[in-house]
Amino acid sequence: MNKQLVYIFLFISVLFTSCIPVKDLVYLQKKDNSTKENSIEKIESKPYRLQTHDVISISIKASDPKLVSIFNPSANSSSPSHSESGLYFDGFTVDDHGNIRIPVLGEMNVMGFTLEEVRLSVEKQLLADYFKDDASIFVVVKLAGFRYTINGEVGSTGTKTLFQEKVNIMEAVANAGDINITGDRKSVTIIRQTPNGTEMENLDLTNINVMNSPYYFLQPNDYVYVKPLKQKTWGTGSTGIQSLSTIITLLSLLSTTYLLLKK
Repeated sequence: MNKQLVYIFLFISVLFTSCIPVKDLVYLQKKDNSTKENSIEKIESKPYRLQTHDVISISIKASDPKLVSIFNPSANSSSPSHSESGLYFDGFTVDDHGNIRIPVLGEMNVMGFTLEEVRLSVEKQLLADYFKDDASIFVVVKLAGFRYTINGEVGSTGTKTLFQEKVNIMEAVANAGDINITGDRKSVTIIRQTPNGTEMENLDLTNINVMNSPYYFLQPNDYVYVKPLKQKTWGTGSTGIQSLSTIITLLSLLSTTYLLLKK
């Protein structure tokens, strides 16, 4: 009878300690210290400032395309590529000195500039040296894809590229195939390189308050790491069925060992 109680206690203990609770899997929960529902504070998003090795796309347009064709590197292409590789080769890479080289205009320093500041600088130089003030030119400056790297307990690790201007952590995780069931949604680390050094921040994606964090919106070249839960290191299973299978296997092993020793 005592052995049966020990087995039952062992069964219940392993079952409850190895299973991953539902509250650890659900995103953006309203917890006790969370803001009121549907009342997320507005976070001021600072514009991204260019760093070395960034790739930007600069497009110069005019009412007469022939006037500006020389400034556009892919102007002679019959079918310009908008793929990641096409933007890499046709875009302008910020070198180690913070410069880019634009056809005809030459070198331009953009280190620490926002995309809007680069646009105004290109437009100003065009109007000053090549066009009249009343010329109908239109300059568009964009990042050649929003690149970030994600690693750890996600469906697909590696460097990802999204063709949009803003990307939040939820979109980044979804684009990587979501966090695995053994991933720690309460501690997702953002590693960010800035002119002042490296910044690190842990985000709790199960708490709706994460939307108030200045790290909720990623910046280009951010590194995202999703830690594993302790249940993965235990190896007992992440669901009730897996835990039950582990317990049955363990009990069978103990029973077999006991019978062999008894003989």
